[in-house]
Formats: sequence, structure tokens, C-alpha cells
Amino acid sequence: MSDKPREYCGIYGIYNHPDAALHTYYGLHALQHRGQESAGIVTSYFDDDKGRYSMPAYKDFGLVLNVFSKSKVFKKILRGKNAIGHNRYSTSGSSKNPANIQPFRVHYRNGNLAIGHNGNLSNAKQIRERFRKEGVLFQSTSDTELILHLISHSDKEDQMDQIMDALEQIEGAYCLVILTDDKLIAVRDPNGFRPLALGKVDGAYCVSSETCAFDINNAEYIRDVQPGEVIVIDKDADENNEPKSYFIPPQEGTGTSQCIFEYVYFSRPDSKIFGEMVDKIRRNLGKQLAKEHPLTDIVKNNTTGKKPVVISVPDSSNTAALGYASESNKLGNDCKYDIGLIRNHYVGRTFISPGQKSREQKVRTKFNPVRGVIEGRVVIIVDDSIVRGTTSRYLVDMIRECNPAEIHFLVSSPPIISPCYYGMDFPTPNELIANKFDRDIEKMAKEIGVDSLRYLSADGLVDAVKEANPSGHDYCTACFTGNYPVPVNFGVEKEENELV
Repeated sequence: MSDKPREYCGIYGIYNHPDAALHTYYGLHALQHRGQESAGIVTSYFDDDKGRYSMPAYKDFGLVLNVFSKSKVFKKILRGKNAIGHNRYSTSGSSKNPANIQPFRVHYRNGNLAIGHNGNLSNAKQIRERFRKEGVLFQSTSDTELILHLISHSDKEDQMDQIMDALEQIEGAYCLVILTDDKLIAVRDPNGFRPLALGKVDGAYCVSSETCAFDINNAEYIRDVQPGEVIVIDKDADENNEPKSYFIPPQEGTGTSQCIFEYVYFSRPDSKIFGEMVDKIRRNLGKQLAKEHPLTDIVKNNTTGKKPVVISVPDSSNTAALGYASESNKLGNDCKYDIGLIRNHYVGRTFISPGQKSREQKVRTKFNPVRGVIEGRVVIIVDDSIVRGTTSRYLVDMIRECNPAEIHFLVSSPPIISPCYYGMDFPTPNELIANKFDRDIEKMAKEIGVDSLRYLSADGLVDAVKEANPSGHDYCTACFTGNYPVPVNFGVEKEENELV
């Protein structure tokens, strides 16, 4: 049982490149943190022998390196200059269904069509029920399939009109890569919940959930796909050196609501999302944490003769911890940043079997404390979030075994109190430690075994992000505040509305 929210998914696409599938493979490898249950790539090309377009696919359960381990996949199967790829994370109950592995691929009256989706449709239940009444058969439990049905059932004649017709009927959080016989289409929802970027490599346009996938391919970041933008990359885009853009009208009464948790935890620190580097934002979160919770308020009487040591829970909180330590010293509160926990990066992503001992052993397999850094010191642990509190408690127990003078736990985000309906998978509300103890910080501190527990405030989180990235866009903070920017059907079952 993980003490972190589950990832969304990662998508990548490239148009008119001789090594399209290989570039997509490397892009998915860089996006592995966004989905680790399955991976897939679809390509397109004109088959001279058959006199028609062909759209081969290769996908399976597992990590990218394992799914595409055979070189023949790229040489003999995934032919063509256009490709899209998808790393998948799903909710429990549907993860073992191979029909849910993306990208999805269909053939309909206007040709071949493939799609990869990152997000969650908030009106999926209503759309699915409508199709059921019409007798439509479903191949998967994923809400992504609904988009394909909306396209194929559109009464429009032109394919782009069909796609726009479908997009205007869906709500919620979604970034899409759509591959047709002769086009690559990138879509970001009008609220801009998920990040999506446009790049270029060797003269070929590419799109990705995060810019780290551009870096691995030596691609140039051009700009973000704008909220509500539909970018069409085709032969005309190559000739005119500028893709064509369409825009989806936003829902009435809603504005931009970029997922702030992307900055807190999900995205890689070396990525640029929502127009700013993740590393810069996380450092600012640490600095804001130091302003709201200075060391002098936490450590009342340090008799150790040593500076308090600030350590992170690697890897996602590394830069926030650096920001906290640097700002503390700037404010005259002397402390030392050091590596107090070592993470084993070779631990597979396996689910933990039930039982107290096995859950604790999983944490010990993943982390190990550095006794020389911790022993006899006041230890300040900085983490990005706490969900259930289980991992935090086991980490604190391990650190206690190294005989620190005190242990204080700081979190660079507010308490998580609400589920996400826009593509992020949390435990049920009553499993969240903040709800379990009625947001009583002292009781929560006792539960995880620390001398004190401090959180960044909701206002402080937003202020810190906007200070580092004054883009003018607003952010979704629903998991921290319960304020949902887009109406949600709260009766949705996870298996009926799979996170992708």
C-alpha cells in the first residue's frame, strides 16, 4: 500500500521522422515515472504493396525496457515515419485487462485511427450509458474508448470535424495524442489540467507529456500546447513550418485549472511543465515552507552542539528540502542539508502483499538511513506529501534506530483531504491520514512517530507556485481544498471510468 498517489500516464508522439518508433520508445522511457503497468506504440505508413495505409501496433504489460526488448519490434513491426506511444497506469480492478493497454487502434469509415490518453473524463458515465442504450459494444473499461466511439459516431463528414465534434462532448482532464493515416493531433483540455508540450527534432514535430522526453531525443522544446488547443501536424505543417491550431470552447463558468500536484510530486524535476521548470517550483515550495515554519519555531532547545540536519525523502522531495535548507540559512536559522536516506533504485514496482511485516519490509527494501548523518542530531525530514502515513511511519522508525536527538517532519504541500477525479488515484477519503485524524496535526504527528509535524498552507502552496511561475493560469487544488473546478459525477465507479 503506497503512501503516494498513483501516477497518471505518459504520452508521446512524433510526425515524419525516419526513426519515429525508436524516438517514441526513448520518449516513453523518459516518461516511465508516469505509468509503469504497460506500454505501447502505434505507427502509421502507406503500404505500397497493399495500396493502402497501415497502422501496426505493439504493446504489452510491463516497463518500457521490457515491452520493447526485441530489436525486431522496430525493424519489422513498427514501420513508418509517424508514431504515438503511451505509458499506462490504471486503477485496481482493470489493470490486468489487456484490452485496456493503450494506444487504442481502430479502423472506421474514414480510415485508421489510434489514440493515447492521459487524464480522466468526468462525464464518462453519462456518455457510456448513452452508447449502451444505442447498443454499442465496448472492448475495454477505459474512458478513452468513449472518445473513439464519439468520433466514429459523429454525423460530420470531414475527419477533423468528427474529432472536434467528439472533443466538444467530453469533460474533465485529458491530454491526447491521436494518430490518423496522415496526421498527428495533440489535444489539451480547456482547463489545462495536464501538461503537454510541443517540440521539434531533425525537422520533425513531436509532442510529449513532459519535456524530459524531448531531452532524451535531443529535441528542441518549442512551447506548451495551450489549454483547449488542438494542434494538427501533417504535411501542410511540414511545408509551412507551422502546425494548424483549433480550440475547444471551455465549459461555462470554468477557467484554467492546471494540476498543482504535477509540481509537488508527479513530474520529473528536469522537466518544464506549465511554462516553468519543475525544479525551480519545488525549490520555491521549500523556501515557502521555511518562511511558514522556521527552524526556530520547530527546534526550541538544541543541546546537541550540532546544526540541525535537513534530509529529504528521495527522490521527489530532494529539491524542496534544498530550498528549505537554503532559505533557513538565509533567514539566520543555521542548518545543514545532507543525504540522510539512500533510495534503492533497483526495486521493482511490485504491489505489497497484505500484512504489517511485508509492508515494513518493502520500505526497508526501498530506503536505508545513513547513521553517520543522523546520529545525535536534530533531524528535519522534508517530504512532498503524506497520503496514508504508512511509509512515513516506517521511515521514521528506521531513522529512530539511528539515535537522533529529535525528529521533525515537514511537508511541502497541504494535507490531502479529497480524492482527485481528474486523473490522479488516491485512496478513499477515510484512508487519508488527514481525514482519519480529523486534520489534528498533533495526532497525525503521534501516528507517524515524530516530535512535530508541519505542512505548507494551501495559500502558501499557490503563492509559491505563482511567484516562481507568474503565467496568469490558475491551478487545481481540489485534493487539498475540496474545491473542484469542473463538475464531477461522484457516482462513477473506478472500473467504469479508468484513470489513464
